[in-house]
Amino acid sequence: MSSNSASARYWAIIPAAGVGARMRARTPKQYLPLAGRCVIEHSLKLFCHHPSISAVVVVVARDDPHWAALRINSDVPLYRVAGGAERCHSVLNGLDFLADYAAADDWILVHDAARPCARDDDINRLMVALQDHPDGGLLAVPARDTMKRANADGTVCETVPRVALWHALTPQMFRFAALRAALRKTLDDGVLVTDEASAMEYSGVAAMLVEGHADNIKITQPDDLPLAEFFLRQQESSQT
Repeated sequence: MSSNSASARYWAIIPAAGVGARMRARTPKQYLPLAGRCVIEHSLKLFCHHPSISAVVVVVARDDPHWAALRINSDVPLYRVAGGAERCHSVLNGLDFLADYAAADDWILVHDAARPCARDDDINRLMVALQDHPDGGLLAVPARDTMKRANADGTVCETVPRVALWHALTPQMFRFAALRAALRKTLDDGVLVTDEASAMEYSGVAAMLVEGHADNIKITQPDDLPLAEFFLRQQESSQT
């Protein structure tokens, strides 16, 4: 652990350059309406008003016509950065932008723009659990269902024991320099990772799992929108 760990700052990166083809909508899923706002606005509010976050970097497509129309209320600087071909490229673009601001041991929280139901207390739990960790980790939930591995034709080839399986969520939180180096290494080696923990694993780092809530779903298909609205309403009612 670095001697500067206690003074490390926190930065958020929100990759939002995808088109969400599985939603079968003309508008990218992060801009679809949800409970009076669009999806990305719900995702951003958790970081734009968090007292520990120094700044938020949103990574959008270069030709994104929707972002400029939003009016985001933020207590911290909110930066727009152009995205890349895949999520890993977009996150690395965000990290490259922060190179002029973040120290090597600062914490980077990467959160999916399409996860609007993440909770403040889960983010705080992640920060507390990892504050003295040398590398970092991620929110996750243990697998509860029986897990099956399929053949190419869709038939079951084995049942996978669920005892040690977890569903990876976001935010995922890692040290700035280590995460930047890990993503660069995967791309240099031609490996396209789907989350930051995978990049760290590829570099030999074992990320810590921090249990979060299962309602932190990712908007992927049309049925996810009404479910996300239900979860948001439930969260709102529990706070009143």
